[in-house]
Formats: sequence, C-alpha cells, structure tokens
Amino acid sequence: MTHRIVIVGGGAGGLELATRLGNSLGKKGKASVVLVDANLTHIWKPLLHEVAAGSLNSSEDELNYVAQAKWNHFTFQMGRMGGLDRAAKRIHLEATLDENGAELVPARSLNYDTLVMAVGSTTNDFGTLGAAEHCLFLDTRKQAERFHQQLLNHYLRAHAGDEDQIASISVAIVGAGATGVELAAELHNAAQELAAYGLGRIKPENMHITLIEASPRVLPALPERIGAPVHKTLEKLGVTVLTGASVSEVTADGLRTADGKEIPAALKVWAAGIRAPGFLKDIDGLETNRINQLQVLPTLQTTRDENIFAFGDCAACPQAGTDRNVPPRAQAAHQQSSMLVKSLKLRIEGGSSLPEFTYKDYGSLISLSRFSAVGNLMGNLTGSVMLEGWLARMFYVSLYRMHQMALFGIFRTAMLMLGSRIGRGTEPRLKLH
Repeated sequence: MTHRIVIVGGGAGGLELATRLGNSLGKKGKASVVLVDANLTHIWKPLLHEVAAGSLNSSEDELNYVAQAKWNHFTFQMGRMGGLDRAAKRIHLEATLDENGAELVPARSLNYDTLVMAVGSTTNDFGTLGAAEHCLFLDTRKQAERFHQQLLNHYLRAHAGDEDQIASISVAIVGAGATGVELAAELHNAAQELAAYGLGRIKPENMHITLIEASPRVLPALPERIGAPVHKTLEKLGVTVLTGASVSEVTADGLRTADGKEIPAALKVWAAGIRAPGFLKDIDGLETNRINQLQVLPTLQTTRDENIFAFGDCAACPQAGTDRNVPPRAQAAHQQSSMLVKSLKLRIEGGSSLPEFTYKDYGSLISLSRFSAVGNLMGNLTGSVMLEGWLARMFYVSLYRMHQMALFGIFRTAMLMLGSRIGRGTEPRLKLH
C-alpha cells in the first residue's frame, strides 16, 4: 500500500514541502501526499503588512491550493484540524462553514502513515486586558484586509466631511519587531499615496503612527546595528517610537502603558509575540511548551511519536550548540522544509537514521516601504555584511522571488515578475477598495 504523507498547514513551509514531495514521491507513485489547510488560497505571510496598508493586492499575489496540487502531483483537502488519534494514525477535521453559517464541507477524518505539522503561529497578546476585543491582528489575509478596509473607511468619511475641518487619524502598533516596523513604514507610504489620489482631507502629516515596544529598542531579536538605523528612519518619517513601554490595557479609544501613559488610537494593531495555535496544547499526549509549540527532536520528529513531524513556528526545535530553540523565522522554516524532503524519502525507503537539523542564519532584512531597507547578510565567505538602501531593498524583494521559485519554478516565476512589471502602469499604486 502506498505510504500516505499528510501535511497540515499550507503556509510557506508546508506548501513548499508538499510541492517538492509531490514532484518527487507523488509523481513517481512512491507516496500519496495530502496537504490540509483551512483556506483555499495561500499568500506569503511576510507580505501581510503590505496587504494591510494596501500596497499589495492580495487577490493578485495569492496562490490557489487546488491548482497547485494539480500541477505538482499532490492532493488538497480543505479543513481545519481539530483532533488527533495517534493510535489509529488519524487526524480529525472540523466542518467548514460558509459566511452564512451553513455547512460547506463536512467534518471528517484522514488517515496517515507520516504526519507533518506545519500550522505556523498566531500573535500572542499575553492576555493583555482588552487586546483581543479592541486590537486587530495580522495573522491571516482576512485580518490584513479587515485592517485595510477600516483604514480606507476613515479616509472616505473624512473625504465626505466638512472641508474646513482638519481631519486626522491615529494608529497604534504594539510590537516593534519586523511586522510592526514594516507596517509603520507602509502606513506612512499609504498616507502619501491616498493624498495623491485625492483623499487628501487627512494630510500625510496628520496620520499619527505610534510604535510601542516593551524592549529597550526596536527589532530586539535582531542585531542592534540593524535596529539603530531603522529607529532613526522611522522617526524621520514622523513615526513616534516608544521603547521600554509595555501595554497594560487596550480600550476602544486607545492604549494604556504600565507607567500610566495614555495613547489615543482609532486603529490598534497587536504585532508583539507569537504562540502556536491553541488546539496543539498537549494534543493526544504530544509534548508541548508554554506557547503551545510541539517539542521536537533535532530530526524534527515529535518527542513522543516518531511518525509525527513538526517544523516552522509551531515547533520547538533545539538549536545546536545553544540552550535556545530555532528562531521562528521564514528562513528557518524553509531550511527545515528542505531537510524534511530528504528525511521523508529516507523514511519511505527504510532508512534507519534521519538527518538532524542545523539552523544556518543567513542574515536579516527589514523593508521600510519605498523609503529604505536595512539588513545584514551572513555567509561563509563574506562573513556579516551590512546593507542599507536600494541594495538591501533588492535583496528583500528577492526573498519573495525565492519563495515563488520554490513553488512555481524559474520560468513561471519570471513570467510572474514580467506580468507584475507590466501591470504597474495600469493599476493604482495603492489598493483603493
């Protein structure tokens, strides 16, 4: 009987793994590869801040799982995982409902020989009072589009208002990691673009953006030599940056910090911290940590079941030579996905030992919209090279193109790049609906 590999989660890592396994094991009939996701389409998560600001049209950059499966010799099942039966080697999928609450796809179960968990992470509000009720999050395309629509609604209301009245909008972003920093810069760009398209009742200088970070500096997970120029650029753009400020409460009208400072904000975004989805917590006896991540061995097998693998943000993988886990970054998930392709081939062929994962940090790049980009590249020959400006921006864009090449191949990616280039002259620079 054909070995059945079920991959839960169609994010960057899970989708790349399904595509590569489909084109190797699936195409040759050595395994049946099934990808499970709650949505029908995929968009690269590091782009969600651009969707929120409107500088990226998600409808044009999304990938359809059904079509990707057909082209790459795997199958797709739409559904959200709700349970696991390790003894029977079976996962349970919840029913999928349409926008009216009617059942679209029924609840069902899927059998597996090898299960791979790649469900990513969600934002961690740390139980902050009022955060879940009053903040927007950027974990999914739907959430990013919701923020964009609310932003546009403020501009449209101001555009229809009294011409003599000075209009303004205040945005508070909690968390000065990559998402928060990049969103702040994209929003400043959006303010200029909206004014250029005639929605100038709210002038660019009247979009008040406040970035709040509990750590002593922005981008606390990255080297200080990256964070320092980013901080300066944000302040030049007019963004108010508050470091060493933890949020104690979120209300309908703004935020309150632990030291009592009130920050008024019509739009509030929480972009601080991550945790794995709640359904993973001790699921059928698997070992998890305090943020619901599955504990895995260096082989990426879960500590209590060799038939279940986990990688990416949902996995707590020990980092060789340190007392820390592999950081929750896109490059880590990509590297783990590449290793799992080899591991699962060995597993099916009866290999007795699997490779162990060693994380290689190739550097970090932060985009500040069209204004700048900052980062460092790390390699065996060059060491660590600091990049800023146009060159850093080009390297940043190349990360997305590398993701596309992993999914589509070189030729189709080149066609996508050409189509994007041609479309720039016929479409607005900002999504206006």
